Amino acid sequence: MRKDYRKKLTAGILVMSLIIGLTGCGGTAPADKKEEKSKITVSLDWTPNTNHTGLYTAQALGYYEEAGLSVEIVQPPEDGAVAMCASGQAQFAVDAQDTSASALVNNLEITAVAALVQHNTSGIISRKGDGIDSPKGMEGKRYSTWQLPVELAMLEQLVTEDGGDFSKVKQIPNNLTDEPAALKAGQTDCVWVFYGWSGVNAEVEGVPVDYWNLRDLDPVFDYYTPTLIANNQYLKDHPDETKAFLEATRKGYEYAVENPKEAADYLIEGDNTGSLKGQEELVYKSQEYLSKEYISDADRWGVFDENRWNAFYSWLYEKKLTEKDLTGTGFTNDYLPE
Repeated sequence: MRKDYRKKLTAGILVMSLIIGLTGCGGTAPADKKEEKSKITVSLDWTPNTNHTGLYTAQALGYYEEAGLSVEIVQPPEDGAVAMCASGQAQFAVDAQDTSASALVNNLEITAVAALVQHNTSGIISRKGDGIDSPKGMEGKRYSTWQLPVELAMLEQLVTEDGGDFSKVKQIPNNLTDEPAALKAGQTDCVWVFYGWSGVNAEVEGVPVDYWNLRDLDPVFDYYTPTLIANNQYLKDHPDETKAFLEATRKGYEYAVENPKEAADYLIEGDNTGSLKGQEELVYKSQEYLSKEYISDADRWGVFDENRWNAFYSWLYEKKLTEKDLTGTGFTNDYLPE
């Protein structure tokens, strides 16, 4: 599972407000007429994977229906999940704090309303024994990159802090779909991955690897990824539906924490893209790993630590990676269940 950096956000997307909820036809409805459920669309950031398990579990177990909601989980369009959410075509979408920054700079109307994973579980993976078990070890090695300014700035800081020279890292385009297989075949020497998928996949494929987490080396890189974002106008117009949706979603993720195997089955069954077919072992092992990370050391599911959120956005501004200071913006805990 790679972060979908290829989909670029564009400025100037107009926010459209959807009228969601009960629809009337004039007069008083018959007493026996069922309430129409509020419709909600959620756009994923990528094909279904274990970051999304709580959504599929909440749907499979009827938590959304019980909350009076009709929820559709969809794949992102070509211009990305954030654009879809900002325009109002989706009320919620999966994104991450680092990639949301450009949307906020461009004044797109989105706000992160829940952390799907409590800590950043991404880092650098390499062939075991190649000496890339620390950032300095990237010197003289091939690194598969997306060539994103934020990505490269983070790695440059880590390599420099470890006593290395980032200019000596050989950057090659990242077009990998199976990182462990690419390492084994010698197509690259190191690549940025999310351990809960690609790191676990290395275990499944029997590829010995070295790995280090970004957050373990510098706490400012313990930003939130992935997150659940919402359309700002929808939040304003439908606070009760938002709270109901997040409460049902919380139940889905908490179920996955307690029942990883069963929740993984709900994810596999709910995937209508076919991308998980034949990958059951990976899904089960990934789910076992991520079920411990959804809430981790937080006091409840979904909550954002204000200091941790702000530390990363302050760093972006200090490094001139954003045109304006985003500290204190882009997130809220107000709609989360207590």
